[in-house]
Amino acid sequence: MRSKHIMFFLGVGVLIAGALFYGFRPPAILVDTAYVSEDSFRLLVEEEGRTRVADRYEVSAPVDGLLGRVTLEPGDQVARGDALFRISPLQVAPLDARSQAQAEANLARAEAALQATRSQVDSEQARLELAVSEYRRIERMVAGGHMPQERLDQIASERRRATASVRSVNFAVDVARFERDNAQAMLAVAVGEQGAEPVAVNAPVSGRVLTRLRQSEGAVQAGMPILVLGDLASLEVEVDVLSADAVRLRPGMTVELERWGGDSMLPGRVRRIEPAGFTKVSALGVEEQRVWVIVELDAPETRWEGLGDGFRVEARFVLWAADEVLQAPTSALFRRDQQWGSFVVENGRAVYRQVEIGRRSGLKTEVVDGLAVGEVVILYPGQDMQDGGRVRMVDD
Repeated sequence: MRSKHIMFFLGVGVLIAGALFYGFRPPAILVDTAYVSEDSFRLLVEEEGRTRVADRYEVSAPVDGLLGRVTLEPGDQVARGDALFRISPLQVAPLDARSQAQAEANLARAEAALQATRSQVDSEQARLELAVSEYRRIERMVAGGHMPQERLDQIASERRRATASVRSVNFAVDVARFERDNAQAMLAVAVGEQGAEPVAVNAPVSGRVLTRLRQSEGAVQAGMPILVLGDLASLEVEVDVLSADAVRLRPGMTVELERWGGDSMLPGRVRRIEPAGFTKVSALGVEEQRVWVIVELDAPETRWEGLGDGFRVEARFVLWAADEVLQAPTSALFRRDQQWGSFVVENGRAVYRQVEIGRRSGLKTEVVDGLAVGEVVILYPGQDMQDGGRVRMVDD
């Protein structure tokens, strides 16, 4: 009988001890979790940029005089030779010998510039013909399965660049011819060969009116800008990136242009990284060294025909990309004793793992060693997180 009482009190003591243990032990920590996955991984640099017309020309007054009203509106299409505006030149005294010699030298310089740009046309045209021939050859090899599609895409990009170069050099020839004509007009007016008849200023190139700097009639001086013309087919994107990121960029790298107003992403490629940086103050008041990067559009003009000069876009530079890369959320990784680590959920407890990481890209980080596919890691572990501590996932 006595032994039964002892056993009873022992059982009651064990129950009380168990209740006290469970009652006073630290509660399980509620945590956010995510899975370690194996998926495509890209290392990106993201910055804002703006479009610009590469082939543009500022039309200015060739002589001093009275400008007639400019009727062209921004966005109007003009062809080479169309009348833009008229100027009634002022009566001037003939130049002295030195000034006349200077005007003649300006005309000779304009003639030389015209000849130089004309010589570039043959060179760029030969480059285009070579690119077209190479594209046809690679196209046949890709169709026969002897070359990958990526090689054909590269040649297609080179052909587009060659076409743009030919268009740009023809634009430069038209501009040089216009400069030569202006020099002739200035010399003729200055030496008194022309009277008070209005001087018609014609479009040096075909394109659109980008900006109208002067509309009302009135007196103007020689060299005063009136209109800015441009060829929207030469549209490109300029992006200022941090100098530390610019070092990692290379010409030909893939660029993805988003939030430009269209429904889909526009592909592009890095064309030039300017060698000189500049200082820019960020929104937080921090001075940053930045570099201009020029991106060429790698898509048909019909896909971005709504874009104009000075439009905002977001550019993503793809530094590196691969498929089936083991990765974990960056928020699940932290530093401990000069090593990277993470907490993994095992049987309701947080287990510390030392992790070796690779590339980092925003919200995702490449995992080289320490974690396996499908394991559950804890996001944003706090200071109270201990190895072996009890945790409860939010979804539980």
